Amino acid sequence: MKAVASVLVVGASASGLSTVDALRRKGFTGGITVIGDEPHMPYDRPPLSKQILEGVWTPDRAQLRSEEMLGKLDAEFVLGEEAVALDVLERRVTTRSGREFGADAVVLATGVRPRELPGQAGLDGVFVMRSLEDSMNLRRRLLDQPKIVVVGEGVLGSEVSATARKMGADVTMTGPQSHPMSLQIGPMASQLLADVHTEKGVRLRLGVGVAELVREGNAVSGVRLETGEVLDAEVVVVSIGSVPATAWLVGSGLTLENGIVCNSSCLAADSIYAVGDVSRWYHNSMRRHFRLENRTNATDQAAVAADDILGIAHHYEPIPYFWTDQFDAKIQVHGAVGAGATAQIVEGDISTRRFVATYRTDDRVTGVLGWNMPKQTRLRRQEIVDDLESQFA
Repeated sequence: MKAVASVLVVGASASGLSTVDALRRKGFTGGITVIGDEPHMPYDRPPLSKQILEGVWTPDRAQLRSEEMLGKLDAEFVLGEEAVALDVLERRVTTRSGREFGADAVVLATGVRPRELPGQAGLDGVFVMRSLEDSMNLRRRLLDQPKIVVVGEGVLGSEVSATARKMGADVTMTGPQSHPMSLQIGPMASQLLADVHTEKGVRLRLGVGVAELVREGNAVSGVRLETGEVLDAEVVVVSIGSVPATAWLVGSGLTLENGIVCNSSCLAADSIYAVGDVSRWYHNSMRRHFRLENRTNATDQAAVAADDILGIAHHYEPIPYFWTDQFDAKIQVHGAVGAGATAQIVEGDISTRRFVATYRTDDRVTGVLGWNMPKQTRLRRQEIVDDLESQFA
């Protein structure tokens, strides 16, 4: 492998910063440049729908590193520069302002973009939740305790609904699935989560799709469901998933299919890597490609890419993991807990809302879900590892 004297990271994100951290921690002394399309130094996104939105944290608390720690990384951060083109052969990136940046290795950490509903752009009172500005702008509206409709019953939509309700807003959650987060945590836990939201005053209008946003002039006034029913709203939060931020890479020669397709070392092309939400990498043990959108993945995957840049053989083979905090529920999930798996309570009691459940598929433990039992959940994760190792031994 040829020596790497410089690294260019595209994306001043958690995964981008984690790449810089890992390179320096492993002894890389060459030049590092980080391009970011936002004006902020890297910050954490999970608090945007919870602590920042509620006002428990000030925005500066979401910053991932202090100025002193960033200075010790000895990296150049170029902020407010959106990447628009990549020359794979030359490993050169062009930004919207016309600037060009090149390096011996390029790490793509551009994350995802939120999906939008038709007619959403520019409509007053409609919000997404992706950036620090999104969170702060929505918070200002929520301080008036408005009537709000959250479109989307996934993790982000459920978290925003919980936070808005805690702030005193009149909240309705809608979406095509029957319960909050049913695709992420399966029928048993999603039914319990629906009970929690209902008890706290969130109205659930689920199991039906959204036809369109209703407007009065240039402001939103409601959400029309596919049944024809209109949910009145002063504020609408659209949380219907996201798409990998790869539009700028079309025509670059990289394989783009629900993300940047990579091997098990996060390598997409010669000396071109992809990490974080945008990366769709091959999991050797599970023998399939994955793309994960969570904070843990952003950190762990960046370390693997850093290893490969430095010539250290390392394959990324994680057990998928995510967590969410809503009202008094702290939910942690390791592996897969989908509707097709058989759930069994192995610790605690669902009636007390403190329990751990294992999920079996084809008589193998493929997932573990914990509800307000973080330590026990973490210990049970080993059952997934053991079954996976025995399957592919």
